[in-house]
Amino acid sequence: MKITKKSKTMMLYAVGFTSFISSFLSSAINIALPAIGTELSMNAVKLSWTIMSYLLTSAIFLVPFGKLSDLLGRKRIFIWGNIIILTTSLFCGISDSGSLLVIMRAIQGVGGAMIYATSLAILTNIFPQGERGKALGISTAAVYLGLSIAPVIGGFLTQSLGWRSIFFILIPFELTVIFLTVIFLPADNIKTKLAGFDVKGSFVYMIAISAFITGFSQLPEQHAIILTSLSIILLFIFIYIELHHKFPVMDLSLFKINRIFAFANLSAFINYATTAAISFILSLYLQYIKGMSPAETGILLISQPVLMTIFSTFSGRWSDKIDPRVLSTIGMSITVIGLVMLTLIAESTSNIFIGVSLAIMGSGFGLFSSPNTNSVMGSVSKQQTGIASATLGSMRLTGQMMSLGVATLIIHLFIGDGDIVPSRHPLFMRSVKLLFIIFSVLCFSGIFVSWARGRRNG
Repeated sequence: MKITKKSKTMMLYAVGFTSFISSFLSSAINIALPAIGTELSMNAVKLSWTIMSYLLTSAIFLVPFGKLSDLLGRKRIFIWGNIIILTTSLFCGISDSGSLLVIMRAIQGVGGAMIYATSLAILTNIFPQGERGKALGISTAAVYLGLSIAPVIGGFLTQSLGWRSIFFILIPFELTVIFLTVIFLPADNIKTKLAGFDVKGSFVYMIAISAFITGFSQLPEQHAIILTSLSIILLFIFIYIELHHKFPVMDLSLFKINRIFAFANLSAFINYATTAAISFILSLYLQYIKGMSPAETGILLISQPVLMTIFSTFSGRWSDKIDPRVLSTIGMSITVIGLVMLTLIAESTSNIFIGVSLAIMGSGFGLFSSPNTNSVMGSVSKQQTGIASATLGSMRLTGQMMSLGVATLIIHLFIGDGDIVPSRHPLFMRSVKLLFIIFSVLCFSGIFVSWARGRRNG
């Protein structure tokens, strides 16, 4: 089937919908957690697993499905991923127990992994280099749009129709995505060749990532230290397996021989590791230190994803004409400025100063993300776009977990297990300032990593 202009447009809609759905769902559920806990009698730990179960399965299945999409075809994996999201959304909406909800969210994460591993690869394959950045920019903007409006729409749905409506509202979107993909996405010209699939490497990778996410998210507990240490050992075992396997699940040679791929992925990891915990930290600061309500906090924090949405759309287009290295490095530099401003935070810091700092960071991240994605996906052959998409997704997820893990660890070291009561406010503020200093220094190093990728070919 020839890829027509209409096919490109329809698939851009389909991938954009899935990008929006994934980000909307993750953010909207945060708003609905109190209502879910009340109705299903779930405590704080169980509620956290409605988020963690999805994140965990998405992370551990991402790379294996990236490889499978290269072997079996991206269309097949993408469609089944959306079918899983559709089915589990229905079951999440009718769940009558916390356990069922967590199980369905875990299965939903598998579908999410299938989508994450294929969506960027699909756009990369159907859009030529001169149009690819624009398409990837729109897809990235859809992610940030979901993050921007989820607190508002999620709050309205939860208050008016109940938390279950958050899941039900996704069903028509998913049906639309499946229909558009079946009709407009050409079948992959790939012959099934599962005989060489790296089962051993996939298994070790999945255990390593699972141990890392579970352990790092619970530092500095003793069992968390053990799990995190185990994950590092397993990572080295995984690298050994991949270097000696004829058909590795992750082609590590890409990091050795493909400078753009290696440094663009590393800069993505650094960017997520230095920015993912910002909303978490500031949410605590604004509500405990400044005494703001959740609604007021959400309104102030929304400036960051809104600017991400705007800038990622334009930067994607610009990266078709300007070397993505230049745009990504400028974006990383702007992000550093916003982080450095937040190192000055104090109990008396004005909301305007915080809003401006977030807007600067949002602009920088939006300018960085789409060109960097274009850089990664444009640096590999069409046969490798599935694993490239999965690798980039892994950098995002591990970076996010690293950021949240560091934030949790530093805050715990300063105030222990106690609540952030007025007597602990000075200690909490010291932990916040230290975190922003750490993130600023790390992000500053990312400027040089981003630039070190070199010029793109062509």
